[in-house]
Amino acid sequence: MQEPEFWDNMKKAQEITQKSKMLKDRVELVNSLDERLEDTRSLIEMSKEEEDEDILNEIVSEINELTVRIENFRIELLLSGEYDRNNAILDLHTGAGGTDAQDWTEMLLRMYTRWAESKNFKVETIDLLPGDEAGVKSAALKITGEFAYGYLKAEKGIHRLVRISPFNANGKRQTSFASVEVIPELTENQDINIKAEDLRIDTYRASGAGGQHVNKTESAIRITHIPTGIVVQCQNERSQHSNRESAMAMLKAKLVELKERAHKEKIEDLTGELKDNGFGSQIRSYVFHPYTMVKDHRTGFEVANINSVMDGNIDSFITEYLKKTGS
Repeated sequence: MQEPEFWDNMKKAQEITQKSKMLKDRVELVNSLDERLEDTRSLIEMSKEEEDEDILNEIVSEINELTVRIENFRIELLLSGEYDRNNAILDLHTGAGGTDAQDWTEMLLRMYTRWAESKNFKVETIDLLPGDEAGVKSAALKITGEFAYGYLKAEKGIHRLVRISPFNANGKRQTSFASVEVIPELTENQDINIKAEDLRIDTYRASGAGGQHVNKTESAIRITHIPTGIVVQCQNERSQHSNRESAMAMLKAKLVELKERAHKEKIEDLTGELKDNGFGSQIRSYVFHPYTMVKDHRTGFEVANINSVMDGNIDSFITEYLKKTGS
């Protein structure tokens, strides 16, 4: 059996290798952008001599593309946190607002799925609890892609909806809330140990749409971390073993994220008093009536095209948040 010091050294070596690769990738990207800038300068000189309209169109296209790539690189430089390059686990929960809030949670689920797909990220459903009449009560997604957590951490908080309720016969305006929690999926060298005695593991029958295993076997898993009171669950996999693995991955990520936020040295130092209940002042409002607007209350950034936002075009909100916080 290897000594703990051996594994600590292995972990440090992996971290150094990972950081070295990140720096190498960034140097290569800077060199690539520099080469394209030089090529564009050459095209500009050529256009002065030949007055060729096709060359001018090529220059405009190249400048627009370079502008986008440089801006994206500038944002990535802000993503220097320990977990920013990790995959993300997105946890959505219905807040106040009844059926409207459950419908709102499903609308946010669609928005984030569209956003992830636009980035060519992979989206997997870990857990999904349907609403009573419409929408969903809660959902958990695993979003796989470089910097998924770095970007999505800007979405943590309460999201507020204002609209004419489609579930109200009198056509009254309704305000609904949903919470968004984002945690990093830990890599192998970031893994942590949790004491078995600190866990309570319950099994239950999966509910809602799914395969033949739904409502027939107790394949769903609920894990409670007793010291903090944090609860995670997974029911979307076909086997209890797979659900348990997914739930443990979520629990570890939540504990690490909580440890960072609480400035604790060890997971063992966390207690129930530090548990985040997830609800507080909203970070963003989505107004469908009496006007249309989406406003981020942390940065003051707002857009009027709410349908575009609901289709997943949220990069501008993420960018403004990262610029303001510097991370």
